[in-house]
Amino acid sequence: MIELSGEAYLWVKALHLVSVMSWLAGLLYLPRLFVYHCDAESGSELSETLKVMERRLLRAIINPAMIASWVFGLTMLAAGGEALWSQPWMIIKLICVIAMSVAHGRMVKWCSDFNADRNTRPQTFYRIANEVPTALMVVIIVMVVVQPF
Repeated sequence: MIELSGEAYLWVKALHLVSVMSWLAGLLYLPRLFVYHCDAESGSELSETLKVMERRLLRAIINPAMIASWVFGLTMLAAGGEALWSQPWMIIKLICVIAMSVAHGRMVKWCSDFNADRNTRPQTFYRIANEVPTALMVVIIVMVVVQPF
């Protein structure tokens, strides 16, 4: 357990929210790029442009934002004490955050596949994959704000 002053806690919370918003923005945008990439012929100018966009999005925004989200979130969790860890809403939230991290990892793999011109999935797959972060986000927000359990 760590102790944070009230002001320090608010700064950590603000940074957590900024990093989560950045992470989600990237996770919502990247599958859309994959949808467009499915239509691009391998080696074409469009395909090569999309590869650059996907890599930059992952390296400059999504990966750092995920790391920051985890660091600031775990800091707040550690400051909240043991009682917070045992709350059912927090357990559900953490399961969803882990699922979001798994989705992130899958997107890294798909990006690698596109980069190597070995994607075998259709647009429909990425359109559905695009909904996963949205569904997880809804559950996470409801758990934190409403705390129904």
